[in-house]
Amino acid sequence: MTSLSSISEKVHAGERITDEEALFLFECRDLIAVGELAATANRRRNGDRVFFNVNRHINHTNICVNRCSFCAFYRTADQPGAYLYDLEEIRNRALEAHAQGATEIHIVGGLHPDLPFDFYLEMLRTVKSVSPELHLKAFTAVEIEYLSKLAGLSVAETLAELKGAGLGSLPGGGAEIFAPDVRSRLCPEKISGERWLAVMEEVHRAGLKSNATMLFGHIESYADRVDHMRRLRELQDRTGGFQVFIPLAFQMENNPLGHLKRPGPGGVDALKTLAVGRIYLDNFANIKAYWVMLGLKTAQVALSFGVNDLDGTVVEEKIGHDAGAATPQTMGRDEIVTLIRTAGRVPVERDTLYNELRVY
Repeated sequence: MTSLSSISEKVHAGERITDEEALFLFECRDLIAVGELAATANRRRNGDRVFFNVNRHINHTNICVNRCSFCAFYRTADQPGAYLYDLEEIRNRALEAHAQGATEIHIVGGLHPDLPFDFYLEMLRTVKSVSPELHLKAFTAVEIEYLSKLAGLSVAETLAELKGAGLGSLPGGGAEIFAPDVRSRLCPEKISGERWLAVMEEVHRAGLKSNATMLFGHIESYADRVDHMRRLRELQDRTGGFQVFIPLAFQMENNPLGHLKRPGPGGVDALKTLAVGRIYLDNFANIKAYWVMLGLKTAQVALSFGVNDLDGTVVEEKIGHDAGAATPQTMGRDEIVTLIRTAGRVPVERDTLYNELRVY
C-alpha cells in the first residue's frame, strides 16, 4: 500500500518512484514532509549548490498564427501592440546583453505568418556576430516544427541549418500539458504532446541539449501532471538530452482562460509541484524555480523543496508579464547571489550547459 513512509524509504535508497506514488505525493496534505523528501533527493545530487546564469531574453515578435487560450502574448499583425524586431534591434539588444556580462541569449517568439526561414538564420548569425562566446538558446519544439514546414525541410535538416547559424541549445517551452483532452482546450492549434516529444527526441539526437517545461495550475488534474512528467522521464531515459525541468505557473490575467475565475496556482501548489518533480524525475539533474512566474519569495523558499536552479538575470521578459506576472523584469547578479545566500545555499554561476563559471 502506498504511504509516505514507503515512498520515503525509496527516496532515501535512491530508488525510482511510480506514477501512483507521485500522485499520492500531489494529494498529500503534509507539504513539509514532501518538501523534506525532495530536499533529500536534491542534496544527494547537488549538495547545497544553487545555479543561476547571466542571460537576456529576446522575444523577437508576438505575432503568431496560433491562438492558445492561455496566452496573453500573441497578437495578429493588425492588432494593437503587435510587434516585430528587425535585425538591427535584435543586434542592439544582444550588444547590451554582452556588455552586461551575459553568457546566454534566450530567443523565443510567436509563429509569424510572413517571415521567411532565412530571417531566423540571419537572426542567429546576427546575435552570434556580437560575440562567438554568446550561447544561443532559441526556439521551442513548436517553433522548430513550424520552421521545418516553412523551410520545406525535415526536422533533422532544419536543426542542422540552425546549428550552422549558431544555435546552441533549446528552451523547453510549448510542452504545456501533454494530456490530449486538456491540450485540446489549452492550445488546439499547437502541435500535439506526442509531436513535441518527437521533435525533442530529434533535437537530442542532433547533439543539442534542451530544457523541459510543464504549465500547471489551470484546468489540468494532478493525474495530468504525473502523466506529463512520466513522458518526460521516459524520453530522458532514452536520450539524456534534457538539462532541467521547469514547472511554469499559469498566469491567469489577460487571456481567454481568465474567465474560469481560477486564482492560478498558489505557493503551496507551486512548492509541491517542484518537490514532486525532483522526487519523480530522478534522471533530471536540475529542477528550476522560474522566479519570473513564481515570484521571488516563492522561488527562494523553493530552494528548500528540491530546487537547485533559479534561471538567471533575464533582463526583459514579455510572455509571462503580458499574462500578469508581477515580478521584476530583471534581477542583477548581486541580487540573485544574495537571494541564494540568505536561503542558506551556495550560489554558483553557470553557463547554459551547466558548466560552472564561478562559486560565490
